[in-house]
Amino acid sequence: MQFKSIDDLDVSGKRVLVRVDFNVPMRDGKITDPTRIERAMTTLTELATAGAKVVVLSHFGRPKGQVVADMSLAPVADALRDIANVPVSFATDCVGDVAAAAINDAAAGSIIVLENVRFYPGEEKNDPEFAAQLAANGDAYVNDAFSAAHRAHASTEGIAKLLPSAAGRLMQAELEALSGALDAPTHPMIAVVGGAKISTKMAVLGHLAEKVDQIVIGGGMANTFLYANGVGVGKSLCEPDMADEARAVVAAAANVGCEIVLPLDVVVADAFAEGAASQVVALSDVPDDKMILDVGPKTIADLNARLANAKTVLWNGPLGAFEIKPFDAGTNAVAQEVATLTAAGQLLSVAGGGDTVSALLNAGAADRFSYVSAAGGAFLEWIEGKTLPGVAALMAD
Repeated sequence: MQFKSIDDLDVSGKRVLVRVDFNVPMRDGKITDPTRIERAMTTLTELATAGAKVVVLSHFGRPKGQVVADMSLAPVADALRDIANVPVSFATDCVGDVAAAAINDAAAGSIIVLENVRFYPGEEKNDPEFAAQLAANGDAYVNDAFSAAHRAHASTEGIAKLLPSAAGRLMQAELEALSGALDAPTHPMIAVVGGAKISTKMAVLGHLAEKVDQIVIGGGMANTFLYANGVGVGKSLCEPDMADEARAVVAAAANVGCEIVLPLDVVVADAFAEGAASQVVALSDVPDDKMILDVGPKTIADLNARLANAKTVLWNGPLGAFEIKPFDAGTNAVAQEVATLTAAGQLLSVAGGGDTVSALLNAGAADRFSYVSAAGGAFLEWIEGKTLPGVAALMAD
């Protein structure tokens, strides 16, 4: 994959528009998790240090083309001011005279945060006129928001057609990690795919089967595969109407030399609740009045043995109902094994999407994976094999 990076831009003395994802969690006007802001600082600081006027574009929430006071980026600018080592200012609009004046008044080497781009309906419509209004405030464009790259919006795709454009360092790291895991992986390669429903992961499974050697199925969707194999799953989360599709996935994978790996034993309980009595049972012994909430020790041992021979792991979704103990045991054990093998240099491990980040943080393993993506929808669309408009716009000629 050949894409342009900041190294391809001359930014000294230039106005550089940087699309970030500052859609951070907030409560009572205060940011509760500044991780996305902190991760963007590498790109913002590098550009500012190089003498650019760094003009930040982002969305926040879903204002649907209207000005919504509670969705202003002003609190985000305040948080950025506390983190950055350069001057930070805020403009109460993202286009027009207000934005232009704020940028003009700022010194080279400073950061200007513009107001929420989704206050304008032209943003999500990818309106060329709105993209041109955004572009008027920059000499170059950098996209550092992989998590928004699956949307063809004015600030992610339209603007890239109008200015010299490149990937920011966060976007660059994401693309390099994902390319290493999917475009040219070292085999054997294992994909771990969990989640509640097979119906939401059909495209993912189909694409991965053509890329990897084994797909480990976990979470609620494993129950549907077990049901399709004639295993009684009791009161477990299951999609009986997807049984034919599950069998088709297994058959299609086999045709391209990919093995679908299912649990060998499971942990069952009366209810998905803290402190619920649980037990390990064989697949043939799942009680009718209980639900499967995690994989058992035989499954953990089997998966860890498979990992010992792997070179690449792509992880999307938990193996069990990790939100409540002890049903995080399976996810924790296997994630920790991936982390240990990665730290030992035996494995390239890339993870992302949905609850994956939370599950790996809960396991204490996230910081030892090769790369953990904070992107949800964009990560899933990538592993489905879809072209992401925001990425396509940065490809080298």
